Amino acid sequence: MTKTKRIAFVHFIRPALAIVLGACLAGSHGAFAQNTPQPVDWELQVVRDGQQIDSFSATTNVGQARTDTHHNIVQNRVGCADKPAGDIDLQRTLTVSPTHAGTDDITLAIDAQETLEDDAARTSASGCKVPPTPRQVNASHPGLVLKPGEWAQWQIIDGNPSLAYRVRASVASSAPAE
Repeated sequence: MTKTKRIAFVHFIRPALAIVLGACLAGSHGAFAQNTPQPVDWELQVVRDGQQIDSFSATTNVGQARTDTHHNIVQNRVGCADKPAGDIDLQRTLTVSPTHAGTDDITLAIDAQETLEDDAARTSASGCKVPPTPRQVNASHPGLVLKPGEWAQWQIIDGNPSLAYRVRASVASSAPAE
């Protein structure tokens, strides 16, 4: 008799366990569907002394990051003979990560590394041209809050040269391409 009761009890537990597990799985799939990353379309323009000199754009999921590097090889004329010499790679690396995307606002974390060249021409004591000295600029914004579709400006350097990033973002209609 005890054996029969155990079997009956086990047969009762299995369907109940199946119902509980099914409900848990259905709930987890529903939660998973609601927590899929939101794709964000973003665009960043690099503005130096009032002129756009570069731009970046992508679609990136909230919680992910995208890093791009652009190169601009320049050659300066130097010396008393004013001859081309010494290439300089003025590279710009940006990492953009959407941290929040809603109907009212979008937040982007931005890290930037730039190599800039001074505008001022330098000369040696004898009056000959000296190549400009490149400088590194590093900037980080942990949470630039944007209104969807509207441009915002983030000033990086105030002058000599001035450098700003114009940024806009909107919630994307589809996931980013891989």
